[in-house]
Amino acid sequence: MIDVNQLRKGTTFLEENQIYKVLTYSHTKPGRGNATIRVKVRNMRTGSTIELTYNSGMQVQDIRVEYHNVQYLYNDGEFLTFMDMDSYEQPQIRKDVFGDDAMFLRENLELKLSSYEGEIIDYELPMTIDYEVTDSEMAIAGDTANNPQKKVTVETGMLVQVPMFINVGDTIRVKTEDGSYVTRV
Repeated sequence: MIDVNQLRKGTTFLEENQIYKVLTYSHTKPGRGNATIRVKVRNMRTGSTIELTYNSGMQVQDIRVEYHNVQYLYNDGEFLTFMDMDSYEQPQIRKDVFGDDAMFLRENLELKLSSYEGEIIDYELPMTIDYEVTDSEMAIAGDTANNPQKKVTVETGMLVQVPMFINVGDTIRVKTEDGSYVTRV
């Protein structure tokens, strides 16, 4: 058990048989009475985000989350298959767990999976990933004012806004946080 005053961003805990991860934390001390702790949390099983309020001194059940370095292998339409880099096991995760982030996955990409009692509850993508450009809009000659951009398609099918000088066959670096172009590699 841990005191609610120790909850910080990234802390994972168990309450009412649900696993929550803290997204934001705020501590409020009014002039009289006990302090209140407000946390915005994500339910790791359903993906929903809610706000919880606790009185100072309350406790929640902390849990030990295990981390596994895995390599993405393939997508069979419904499940994403990974390979654990230590044990060579091949866990499968439903594609909807990744949501829009599934577009960032490419073969042999290494990432981190979090599990609790054998149940995979979260993932952590690298900060940036390099992709090969497979399709590109045509650059228009003379269109160079105000930092012009064009859309390209990368090997996973994701569309990325890039500068006009990027061509098919180039390798670009993309931020996983928002899917934006970083640099040509």
